[in-house]
Amino acid sequence: MEKTVDMKKNKGWKTSTGNLSLPEVHGSINVPKEGSTWKKFAAFMGPGLMVAVGYMDPGNWATDIAGGAKFGYTLLSVILISNLFAMLLQHLSLKLGIATGRDLAQACRDAYSRPVSFVLWILAEIAIAACDLAEVIGAAIALNLLFGIPLTYGIIITAIDVIFILFLQNRGFRIIEVIVGGLILIILLCFGYEIIVSNPDWFGVAKGLVPSHQIVVNPEMLYIAIGILGATVMPHNLYLHSSIVQTRKIENTVPAKKSAIKFATIDSTASLFIAFFINAAILIMAAATFHFSDNQHVADITDAYHLLDPILGVKLAGLFFAVALLAAGQNSTLTGTLAGQIIMEGFLNIKLKPWLRRLITRLIAIVPALIVAIIYGERGTADLLVLSQVILSLQLSFAVVPLVAFTSDKFKMGEFVNPTWVKYTSWVVAVIIIALNSYLLIDTIF
Repeated sequence: MEKTVDMKKNKGWKTSTGNLSLPEVHGSINVPKEGSTWKKFAAFMGPGLMVAVGYMDPGNWATDIAGGAKFGYTLLSVILISNLFAMLLQHLSLKLGIATGRDLAQACRDAYSRPVSFVLWILAEIAIAACDLAEVIGAAIALNLLFGIPLTYGIIITAIDVIFILFLQNRGFRIIEVIVGGLILIILLCFGYEIIVSNPDWFGVAKGLVPSHQIVVNPEMLYIAIGILGATVMPHNLYLHSSIVQTRKIENTVPAKKSAIKFATIDSTASLFIAFFINAAILIMAAATFHFSDNQHVADITDAYHLLDPILGVKLAGLFFAVALLAAGQNSTLTGTLAGQIIMEGFLNIKLKPWLRRLITRLIAIVPALIVAIIYGERGTADLLVLSQVILSLQLSFAVVPLVAFTSDKFKMGEFVNPTWVKYTSWVVAVIIIALNSYLLIDTIF
């Protein structure tokens, strides 16, 4: 006899929000009860790709380019370790959503006092704005590189996607997942081409995947390494994943939830491997193109675009680079606006019309980006891109700590609580991320 899960009887939560996460699409995608394993897994494919978008957004590009141009393949190991951290944290996020029926924002609202929840909401909104800022700037830079559109106009154009996203979600959540997957495929193809034409030293690439003591003893290398880590694990992704896994319609039983967690974890881990390949490809391209051609100073997206064709001696490298950047910016917009809706509804239990919520989120990012573009121009937006990643680093601990605490609490998770080894590994990862991001923040400020 299947055991039914009744979260109302779980004494680990003080209250219950009584609301569904993303109610307009909650449980909207059917999961077959019978059929092959592949057919069941196919039903869970999608959320992982949407989460992976946050690990390849324009905010990651600057740190990957700087790391490859300055230090060759050495920092590839940092990208690998960062992605392993991300795989673990995203697993905890999806498990929280499936096991409890709460997204991370709702879980914080239920578990903490109102003042604490309010502060966490403010911090989460700042993180969303910082992430959206990187997406807006990245997309605007791509439009400038591809079509010569001034940055100020490019930033304004990015506001149009608010209407587009609203239209897509009304057509069904699968539509959004398919478009996200299509844009990721474009990025993959573009960087597949970049890797081929840059002709990297594959022995050096393999060696770079092994951690080197130089990363720790070289202060400049350590700084960029921490920047890569800080730009990899995004706080808004933890809120997002715990919600969008609930778009799958599953039975409220222990076996059904265990099966859902298994398939969702496979989807998440496989998708993050794609994100690893793309981030690694950016660094490998930068190393092969700039580091070994006496252009170690390149650390800017625009500079990289303009130097690719002359150094490599081909005509399409810069074009595909800009196309991939535009796809990354638009993809991140889709997931970032959804995360904004999840955070506001989860923490405050306030239901705004989706178009209004997304317009607010977009304006918070567009206004500062527009001001900087008008006053300081291209170089100012590049600096703002770096600042957005520092802000994200500061906010990360306020999402990671509650997530690890909730999923390690037997009273809250019941049978789905983290095993002992996962619990301690998660806390070690959380402490490492917090320590390194704190170091990056302090070093940046002082």
